[in-house]
Amino acid sequence: MLPTTETSRSHRRLLAGLIALVGALSCIIVLMYHDYFLLGDPVQPNNDDVKYIQSARLLLNEGVLAYNTKERPSAFIMPGMPVLLGGFMAVFGQEQGGVIAFRLYQCLLQAFSIYLIYFIGRKVFSPRAGLIAAIISAFYMPDYFASGVILSEGTFRTLLLLLVCVTLIAREKNRTWLYVLIGILTAAAAYFKPHASLYPAVFLVIWYVDKLSWRQAVKYLSVMTGVYVLLLCPWWIRNWLTFHEWITFTNSGGSPFLLGTRIYGQLPPPGFFEEYPRYSPETLFQGADHTAVQKGLDILSYGLRHEPLKYIYWLTLGRWIELYFHPFYSRPIWPITRPIMAALQILLMLGNMAGIAWAMFKRGFLRLLPLWLALGYFTVIYMPFVAFGRYGYPNMALLILFAAGLIDGILAYRQTPSLKTDRRRTSSS
Repeated sequence: MLPTTETSRSHRRLLAGLIALVGALSCIIVLMYHDYFLLGDPVQPNNDDVKYIQSARLLLNEGVLAYNTKERPSAFIMPGMPVLLGGFMAVFGQEQGGVIAFRLYQCLLQAFSIYLIYFIGRKVFSPRAGLIAAIISAFYMPDYFASGVILSEGTFRTLLLLLVCVTLIAREKNRTWLYVLIGILTAAAAYFKPHASLYPAVFLVIWYVDKLSWRQAVKYLSVMTGVYVLLLCPWWIRNWLTFHEWITFTNSGGSPFLLGTRIYGQLPPPGFFEEYPRYSPETLFQGADHTAVQKGLDILSYGLRHEPLKYIYWLTLGRWIELYFHPFYSRPIWPITRPIMAALQILLMLGNMAGIAWAMFKRGFLRLLPLWLALGYFTVIYMPFVAFGRYGYPNMALLILFAAGLIDGILAYRQTPSLKTDRRRTSSS
């Protein structure tokens, strides 16, 4: 039986063992599989990972931040990945050394995340639930894939978990320095994925529920906003000096919105092209990014008028399924094949959903409020855009916590009758 007290020595040993196991196994896997994890062609960059490597080298050699524009500066992506990867390349070499070092850095993040998952589970459920969540995460194979792939998901997931951890502490202590830290983490996350920028808004709900005075609320919100703005200023200044226009995050936001209108990757029905003759099947998803938003709005307008149920499903439940029921596991790791992992992902998500239902009725809603808000925010923010397993991956750690809470509740329920029996025996003797 898992220990139930936070101070249990076996409890701490098991957690430390899990952290060491994940760290060691991640390192072994990335060193053994090496460039097997590349999703694109390094010679003809055709995927985000090899394009990040190309961008990092260009940044080091020419001092130019570019993506999809050869050597011309661009604001197509946020600079987090090229700068981070370029830092490892500057120290360990621009060929294999820097890439290997970056992968080993992601292995360390995976090990550190085990503790963060435990910490959140302990805070919102119980120490045992935190340990159960850590065990599930330690055997979740997409985490090991995420250690080897050259993408931002591993770093972003760690920042997301840190945000939730600090949110839980800030709710308890309400110290200014904690909100400074929230501002720093939000800005760091935005440099990888700009949709994280509005995360501090969850505190408006928390403060309202906790009846925090409006003076304190304004103070803390100002602190988070001020720190965030200060840290994003270098990006805004660079864009203004380079392009002579204001670019808040990137100038590629229209493409994900347009791609998100493709139901299971299909083109709109033939009637759409009859109603909108200016579009054609061959060119609909081509062209400049600034026209993509209008194209997407036209597709949604047609779909909601002619096939409302289909499009409403796709924009709500369909997006949820695309985010969470398909694992982020493009390169299978022996012995877990992709079909096996797909089946395991469905089983895990069913457990997570059962845990969510259990938590809504059996756990104190207010106690779990930061977890509800974080998961809700980082789910809803994807609804207008293209959704797939890669984007849903960082949230899996939060979803697993609900399955762990359910398992902990079942274990506690099974223990209760035996405890009552022991008390009756003690009193009768």
